[in-house]
Amino acid sequence: MELTLTDQNFEEQVLKATTPVLVDFYADWCGPCKMMAPIIDQIAGEYESKLVVGKLDVDANQQTAQKYGVMSIPTLIIFKAGQPAKQLVGYQGKEALVKEINNII
Repeated sequence: MELTLTDQNFEEQVLKATTPVLVDFYADWCGPCKMMAPIIDQIAGEYESKLVVGKLDVDANQQTAQKYGVMSIPTLIIFKAGQPAKQLVGYQGKEALVKEINNII
């Protein structure tokens, strides 16, 4: 299951989370974001108990995107203990993404 993240719920859902959180910064018009969506969905299912997966629409939530320096999308940031632990910019294949997640969790 994926969380829908907003500027309003980001602190509660991500920064105060007790498990690591993978945040997908995306926009509906972004082609590479659409290509990544099935990979993000698979990871959300496979890591259900170890990792929270959330999606943040950068057009609707510019404050949070700016705070974390998201300049291009897709950008994936893995948060651990309320801090960004890893940031990945651009399309990521599943193997590369799983490797990064496993290094953090």
